[in-house]
Amino acid sequence: MLTVANLCEFLDQFAPPALAAEWDNVGLLVGDRAQRAERVMTCLTITPAAASEAIRERADLIVTHHPLPFRPFQRLTTDEPSGRILLDLIRAGIAIHSPHTAFDSAAAGINQQLAEGMGLIAIEPLEPAESGPASVGTGRTGRFPQATTLGQAAAGLKQFLKIGGLQIVGDLQTPIERVAIACGSAGELLGLAIERKCQLFVTGETNLHTCYDAAARGIAILLVGHYASERFGVERLAEVIAGQFPALTAWACRDECDPLTWL
Repeated sequence: MLTVANLCEFLDQFAPPALAAEWDNVGLLVGDRAQRAERVMTCLTITPAAASEAIRERADLIVTHHPLPFRPFQRLTTDEPSGRILLDLIRAGIAIHSPHTAFDSAAAGINQQLAEGMGLIAIEPLEPAESGPASVGTGRTGRFPQATTLGQAAAGLKQFLKIGGLQIVGDLQTPIERVAIACGSAGELLGLAIERKCQLFVTGETNLHTCYDAAARGIAILLVGHYASERFGVERLAEVIAGQFPALTAWACRDECDPLTWL
């Protein structure tokens, strides 16, 4: 019999908690480790729609990229959406595990997958972890195997992520060789990208001032949206879990979507 503990042990090996940021909340967040686990749903964020799907589809465990809970609760009531979601999931006997930034930084994590999806070679962490193998750490950097422009890099990234648009800082004809990547909201890593002699920084979202700073310092940016920069990773994680545990049913949430749309 597979249990929540079995799943958590595998997930902690796949995305070691030691790789998580100090401020993060990773691992088993809700549930009983001894509980049977036959049905597992992955998602980017536990929204009301995602929680409803998990309950409707009789999931035993949700593996969510973004933790819930993230910060300590002073009270757990139905007065707030997060409280309602958690109480509904607890009543349904659904456990919650989050790998979050550990998954971002893992050897086969989201940033590695994103770098490979862009077709980069000589991929390595943008900021290596203080301990562990050289293949783990924050973000990724690599280079294109042949001459590429910013416009070509953007087109390839859109195709890989299956998105209709993205935001660009820079001239589309700018030659690009070295690229830095950090999924989610990672504008604070722009300085590292510049230190690593990158001509392009790819992330999900950042603020206006970081974009101005990049333009002034001569480095291009591609912003694909926070959701798009990470959602593909939880889809692949469901496939990884299913491959590791053929006896269980694993799927990526079908009802979650990007809350932002383009007009």
